[in-house]
Amino acid sequence: MSTNKLASLPTIKRLPSYLHIVEAAKRDGKEFISGTIIADELGLEPIQVRKDLAVTGIVGKPRIGFPVDELIRAINSFLQWDTDTPAIIVGAGHLGTALMGYVEFPKHGLNIRAAFDVDERKIGTTVNQTPVYSIDRMPTIIRELGVKLAILTVPNAYAQDVADDLIDAGITAIWNFTNMKLKVPDHIIVQKEDLSSGYAVLSVRARTLSSNEPDSASGASENRSPNARQVRA
Repeated sequence: MSTNKLASLPTIKRLPSYLHIVEAAKRDGKEFISGTIIADELGLEPIQVRKDLAVTGIVGKPRIGFPVDELIRAINSFLQWDTDTPAIIVGAGHLGTALMGYVEFPKHGLNIRAAFDVDERKIGTTVNQTPVYSIDRMPTIIRELGVKLAILTVPNAYAQDVADDLIDAGITAIWNFTNMKLKVPDHIIVQKEDLSSGYAVLSVRARTLSSNEPDSASGASENRSPNARQVRA
């Protein structure tokens, strides 16, 4: 099964959602699942789902769908979630601590081996089974562990300097949870995760929904009036 086909970023971002649905189908004892069922669950077109799944190399059967076990393996293999990916976290604050405790990471092969911070109260402790070291030891430990992926959760003012140190230590991929746009060499991969963008979308959509709803007070009054007349009658 080939997993070398090119995939767009939207396709890659949709694959985990497909995987969740297929895994749920497996828990329900289903051996096959159709692209139409996956599409209905996510509000997508079936043709889009089939195109997305094609990048994993799997082929569905007409009128039957995709074999569940094979589809799970295909998606995991394409995303490389079936291989061990060691990582470190720089910044053991609230966000870093939460990420260290996120149970889905190990399920997908992402194993956080160490964390680094400048806070003396945290150095030498263990957070969610992850040891916290002084940031001064970061280059040495990165090389000892052979880690290539770093998760960055430091304050914005220190993001670029820390990123430079990570690259010097051999890191080639940075998952950036700061608000800073990092300047890195062309061979370094940076994935920026902007939590505020997600909240901005949610906030605007919620406000739009609220503005389109009928006046709750008048609606409640109208609904109560017939009942009141019925009681008096």
